[in-house]
Amino acid sequence: MGMASFALGCPTPAGWLAIALGDLDATMRDHLHCERKAVASALSLIHQYPERTELVRALSRLAHEESRHVMQVATRLRRRGVVLTPDRGDLYAQRLRQRVRKGEPARQLDLLLCAALIEARSAERLGLLAGALPEPALATFYAELAASEEGHRELFFALARPLVDEPSLRMRLDEWISTEAAIVRALPVEARIH
Repeated sequence: MGMASFALGCPTPAGWLAIALGDLDATMRDHLHCERKAVASALSLIHQYPERTELVRALSRLAHEESRHVMQVATRLRRRGVVLTPDRGDLYAQRLRQRVRKGEPARQLDLLLCAALIEARSAERLGLLAGALPEPALATFYAELAASEEGHRELFFALARPLVDEPSLRMRLDEWISTEAAIVRALPVEARIH
């Protein structure tokens, strides 16, 4: 595995797919909230690091794309007759963000690596859904979203790379991969994306 990419430290628990498919409406509602928070996170990074021209340009595009995903998921929920419910919070993302260090450039590096891992986990789970959904149009939609999240994972990783030398980046990334895997293993398996 080269520095161009990375793999998650553990697969999604085996029971997740059956639970997610068993209450697909809840899974999709959670997915909409995840996409909405992805928009907010991208805009927050732009706000915090406006001097990074490439980051601003790339994350502006990403926020636009994630906003489109919010609308697409909302449309599919409406067609299914599903009413959106308030966000229940995301313990997964909260526990990850607790590990973000203070002080720069450590904080920026951690925020970007954390975002890359969230996108990687989302891509994995959306891909699992795409491979199992019986409705072809919805399966295709989720396959497209999984590919999009893979691209976002690579983008966040690319934005992190200039901040530190390669050995330091690899060391911190490995720590994040282990942390993310431990969080996934500790959380209850529910009908949600994270």
